[in-house]
Amino acid sequence: MLVSTAIVQAQDTTRVTQALKSAAKLKKAVDKNDNKGVADAYVGMANDYYNQGNYAKSEEFLIKAKNLYQNLNDKKNLESVTRKLAQSQEKQNKITPAISNYSMAAQMGYSEKSRTVNANDAARLSSPTPEMKAEAIQNNINLSKKENVQAEVAAGYSQLADVNIQQNDVSKAEENLNAAYKISKREAPQQALEINQKLANLYVENKNFDKAIEAKKKVLKEDFVKENSQEKVNQIQELADIYIKKNDPEEAVNLLKNAYGIALNKGHTMEAQKSVKKLDSLYAISGNTNASVQLYRDFLGKLPDLVSKDRSLVDDKILADTEERISQLEKEKGLKDELIRKKNVFNYGLIGALVLLTGLIVIIFRTLKKVQIKNKKIALQSLRREMNPHFIFNSLNSVNHFIAMNNELEANQYLTKFSKLMRGVMENSTEDFIPFQQELDLLQNYLALEKTRFADKFDYEVEVDESLNMQNLRVPGMLIQPFLENAVWHGLRYRTDKGFLKLNFEKEGTFLKIVIDDNGIGIEESKKQKTEHQKTREGRGMKNTLERIHLLNDLYKKEITCSVKDKENNSGVVVTIKMNLA
Repeated sequence: MLVSTAIVQAQDTTRVTQALKSAAKLKKAVDKNDNKGVADAYVGMANDYYNQGNYAKSEEFLIKAKNLYQNLNDKKNLESVTRKLAQSQEKQNKITPAISNYSMAAQMGYSEKSRTVNANDAARLSSPTPEMKAEAIQNNINLSKKENVQAEVAAGYSQLADVNIQQNDVSKAEENLNAAYKISKREAPQQALEINQKLANLYVENKNFDKAIEAKKKVLKEDFVKENSQEKVNQIQELADIYIKKNDPEEAVNLLKNAYGIALNKGHTMEAQKSVKKLDSLYAISGNTNASVQLYRDFLGKLPDLVSKDRSLVDDKILADTEERISQLEKEKGLKDELIRKKNVFNYGLIGALVLLTGLIVIIFRTLKKVQIKNKKIALQSLRREMNPHFIFNSLNSVNHFIAMNNELEANQYLTKFSKLMRGVMENSTEDFIPFQQELDLLQNYLALEKTRFADKFDYEVEVDESLNMQNLRVPGMLIQPFLENAVWHGLRYRTDKGFLKLNFEKEGTFLKIVIDDNGIGIEESKKQKTEHQKTREGRGMKNTLERIHLLNDLYKKEITCSVKDKENNSGVVVTIKMNLA
């Protein structure tokens, strides 16, 4: 007996336990800002309400879950919750939205079976004829049997019974409802109770009261009713209603007294009150005023004790508090979502501003870089076009000297070489790099001119490494000329005897190595013999060359290096220039 009582109390508090668990699950998800967890909690609440027959509440939470799954793009859960929503709406006779949700679930179905089942349910509700409805239902029954989903099979038979009733086929409706009840009572008690009530109503509508009574007595013997005192009272009251319709008030009174006694004993205030009202109504019909007064006196006398034992009142308060807590959690989640949204808007705005600012900085930087590069190229071009005016002036003096000496042939030859050199320099002045062969020709032309002017001062030799590609190799134009000029004008021409100048080009790994070797008087001795004007002019020429090297390295990463060294005992100067060929 104690075990039975414990079972009853456990069943009576199932709703509260489930509600508390759902609230705890929801709170945990809200605290973690886990929208998937929130949606799952809503589905759990919806299923609890659905199993209790509270389809309106089930629909409410399913809509919330559906919206979250849509935002999360969780298509699998979205499909199942959309189908459940359609079922809740159908239970409330909301046919149009139910059809819409069945159709949506069919469109997003992950398997052929789910697509077919949902499409059949949409067709069942929208089909214009009973035959078409029956065909859609039977298709789902067959699919559910194949998948062994018994609750769906039972629902299918119940739906077939609705079609049978529409066709006035009571016998077939009875058969399908009995089949549905037999399946559902094993796995879905709430579904079994609804089917039993539908069967009893069918019998009553057709004046078959004995079968209706038999159906109700049958359900009263089920464990899921016997072990739930509240449901047992409800079923006894429904049985009493059938006897009233059968015009058997005496049996109805006995049943209602029994229901009243169980309600008092188990602490079900609302069920006890309902039994009292029904009994009062029967006593009023029979004119038994004394029995009615006595009943109310008894009820009022036992009411305090009844209320103190009524667990459902406490449960209802807990449920009300739980629902209020759930509502607060939803508001809290809404506030969090709004804060996150505002934070995201701010962050995205800040990121956008930073991206825009970064983009602007990049554009400005690139523009400045382009301007710098352009300026450097202009500067490089300007430096390229400069030629030592001392050389040009002396070259013209040499021509004048040849003419004054009536040496027209020498003058013509010199002028031809000079003009060729000037033309070559001007033609290549727009290019930062020219073919090596052209550069070699210009340098040889220049040395030939200087040799003509200082025939008794020096001889020269030009050597080129055979491994160098004369046509494809490109070098800076006239970069070497200032060093040759320095060797001739500040070293070799001051010798008392004839000197020698050697210009050598060789490949050294990935570098082109250029060596200018002279046996002039050397740097230190040359400085002693210069006038202030000569010192200024030479400084400008070397500065020009070093600026060109710096700009070429900056623009083209050629790693050009230049080394100028005196040889031992002031016996000349060695200039070494290296340039990366890569």
